[in-house]
Amino acid sequence: MDILEAMRVVREHAKDEKSFEALKELVENIIDDRDRAHKELKLLEAAIRNDYDSIVITDLQMESPGPRIVYVNDGFEKMTGYKKEEVIGKTPRILQGPKTDRETLDRLRKALKEGKAYFGQTVNYRKDGSEFINQWDIHPLVDEEGKITHWVSYQHDITERKRVEQSLIDSKTEMDDFYETSKRTILDVSEDGSIRYANKSMQDLIGYEKEELQKMKIWEIMPEKHGNVLRNRFTDLWQEDFSIQPDYRFIFQHKGGLPVQVEAGIKPLELKDGKVMRVEVSNISLRKKVLKTLQQRNKDFNRIFNTKSDFKYGLSFGETGKPEFRWLSEEITRITGHVPAECEGHEGWKKLIHPEDQNKVIEHLKKINDGRSMCCEYRLIDKDGEEIPVMDYAKPVDIKTFDIKGAIVKVTENEKKSVS
Repeated sequence: MDILEAMRVVREHAKDEKSFEALKELVENIIDDRDRAHKELKLLEAAIRNDYDSIVITDLQMESPGPRIVYVNDGFEKMTGYKKEEVIGKTPRILQGPKTDRETLDRLRKALKEGKAYFGQTVNYRKDGSEFINQWDIHPLVDEEGKITHWVSYQHDITERKRVEQSLIDSKTEMDDFYETSKRTILDVSEDGSIRYANKSMQDLIGYEKEELQKMKIWEIMPEKHGNVLRNRFTDLWQEDFSIQPDYRFIFQHKGGLPVQVEAGIKPLELKDGKVMRVEVSNISLRKKVLKTLQQRNKDFNRIFNTKSDFKYGLSFGETGKPEFRWLSEEITRITGHVPAECEGHEGWKKLIHPEDQNKVIEHLKKINDGRSMCCEYRLIDKDGEEIPVMDYAKPVDIKTFDIKGAIVKVTENEKKSVS
């Protein structure tokens, strides 16, 4: 049952208006809690291997005030002191303060605008005002067509960690302990294909202990078919200029037998005891699971707007802060006698919404604009000046041309009599 159907049932069975409001709020909270619990469970299951302190997922909005948070995990609450409900719909800027490095933020913003992953750290602030050093590993989530839909930020509190440098010919490369701290997934391979080193994140990814991996070749942690291909061309691969092709895709095989699809950046390093090929891995399987969860959530939302509504609308708050209809579906004419063009803009909104209900509707819309989907009952005015009781379910959307999408259903005479 979707929320509009649920509200119809509540309206039919409520004995009076006070009961209806109480039941409506209860049903909304139950549905919100169900959806939130389902979404969070899937995301946590997908992310558990990576063992980051915090995971934050934001939308793509880059203009002020910036990307809005759509999900945080339990680790975010522990790391920052903020509860989930305090940050959903807000931006990560709530963590910034006087010592937050503006140059780092500018580089982050530039990378995101270009659709690139970003790795960095700066001073952030907990809810109580205390400082900590937050290290980000931010990646785009893309759909099947390669379009970026969200950003996922894996975060780590490295305040108490000591980071040191190792003497390398490639002075831009930091030591393995730094990668260990950052939770990046690292594999070092020698010229004969032997695995020289795998950090804890890599060990967790494929289920082998470090000592086991140091006795194996890289193609032995792949499905047989893929491993044979790599083994046959490994000598040629070693000679490649990896700067020409920054990313490669592999399939590793977990010790338990399951395949793990990864994307890898590769660069040769001259260590003190010889040359290695450093493979820095990103778990595509994880990204796909997170994206699938987000897509399912959007599918559940969109289902409401594709069934059983009398008409739909898109709305934004204009430069003056007043609600403006940006578009209305043609079905509005059948319900009110108005054609869509007559109701667009703020004046059209005032014409359509009953004067006594306008303040109530504005408060309803403001809550939605802050990031929560909600339901509200009020009255419209048709072309002849008659009142039309309706139920409105609306949600925030990430579309440049409008900010709120709503579905309106007319309340029938029988439903009105049930609360009289």
